Amino acid sequence: MKSKLFGKNIAASCDYCNNAVIIEGELSCKKSKQIKNNKCRAFDYNPLLRVPAIQPMPKNNFTPEDFKL
Repeated sequence: MKSKLFGKNIAASCDYCNNAVIIEGELSCKKSKQIKNNKCRAFDYNPLLRVPAIQPMPKNNFTPEDFKL
């Protein structure tokens, strides 16, 4: 059996579900389901909808010598 793209333990969220639609600025489900106890019966994970977390820039003090070849 193949493993899933990002593992099997993906928490249900309407932000990255194929059944989610935005109606009048609110996120809702096409199938009229809700997340209860971190589970949703209609949850269909779509990795293309997921927005990665922004990584903070390292606080290094670079000098011009660091960039010379």
